[in-house]
Amino acid sequence: MKIVVLGLRGFPNIQGGVETHCEQLYTRVAARGHEVIVIGRKPYMPKPIDTWKGVRLIWMRCPRSTFLEAIVHTFIGTFVAFFLRPDLLHIHAIGPSLLVPMARLLGMTVVTTNHGPDYDRQKWGRASKAILKIGERLGSKGSHRVIAISQPIADHLRKAFNCEATVIPNGVVVRAPAIEHDAVDGLGLTRGHYVIAVGRLVPEKGFHDLIDAFVQADLKDWKLIVIGRADHENAYSLGLGNKARGVSSIVMAGFLSGEPLHQFYSHAGVFVLPSYHEGLPIVLLEAMGYGLPVVVSDIPANRQAGLPDESFFEPGDVARLSARLQAIVVDLPTPAQRRERIEMIRARFDWDTITAKTIEVYETVLENVATRA
Repeated sequence: MKIVVLGLRGFPNIQGGVETHCEQLYTRVAARGHEVIVIGRKPYMPKPIDTWKGVRLIWMRCPRSTFLEAIVHTFIGTFVAFFLRPDLLHIHAIGPSLLVPMARLLGMTVVTTNHGPDYDRQKWGRASKAILKIGERLGSKGSHRVIAISQPIADHLRKAFNCEATVIPNGVVVRAPAIEHDAVDGLGLTRGHYVIAVGRLVPEKGFHDLIDAFVQADLKDWKLIVIGRADHENAYSLGLGNKARGVSSIVMAGFLSGEPLHQFYSHAGVFVLPSYHEGLPIVLLEAMGYGLPVVVSDIPANRQAGLPDESFFEPGDVARLSARLQAIVVDLPTPAQRRERIEMIRARFDWDTITAKTIEVYETVLENVATRA
């Protein structure tokens, strides 16, 4: 098959859950003998590369704008995809799904992946939320097949649009813990005695709550490291920096990937995800893949990871999050418990299995289209 992919910023080493999902998925699809072309956004890759692990990458200019970036890129990218003559166009996320009807009018076979209701994100105003909801509707109604990354998303699509989505979750690559620790030492962290949080610096990730809760918890000899940055510098991300700047036990590390991120996960004591909104967070699966104890907000997406009730707190409840932190640092899991969590994650969220299921969807869609033709 020849597959063109739209809706993401691109890869490798570009921040974002959709970006991580696509990198892990499509490099494996390409390894199975299929031709994959990803159309990325040039502002995120100043020195473009043409291929990555068998995937062809096309980088297109687009406005670096919160409101216009995705839709402009997908609009132009849909025409680029048409001229590439793919067997199938795969569009990721509900914003880019606004262009599904146009892709269908151009005669393309379209699969979409719904990564979650992006209109719940706090950064969007009323008009933007309405547009994203239209994108979700058009993608659900107009695609030849819809994939949902979690069961709650699939349930929502069935109820809202009578759309039967195929559930194929995000995955995780389970790696042996890093032996090296120079990145950890370089930021003044003590192995096993720091809390780690990873994600984009936007309000719905709840890092403001985490900073307040960490200060309130007053964990002796523990530090907090927040790994991530904002796609577009804004008042929120600047405010987070100011909030953390006056606390010596908090480190704002910026965006990290590869070996440094591997080290920080490997030597952390606790992982926290205080989000108000998620699809199915890859960073949570990654943390569990290292066997880390986790504290997460009680939202439907985080419930999909199979965690015990004591791992959860209500989103925005700073006092409860603080109490969870105080409790977990004195009751850390044994090595056997960590291994058990790692094996559970390895079994449930394996990328090779996810790849096989996605290819099966593609083949079924193309067979159905050919039959109707």
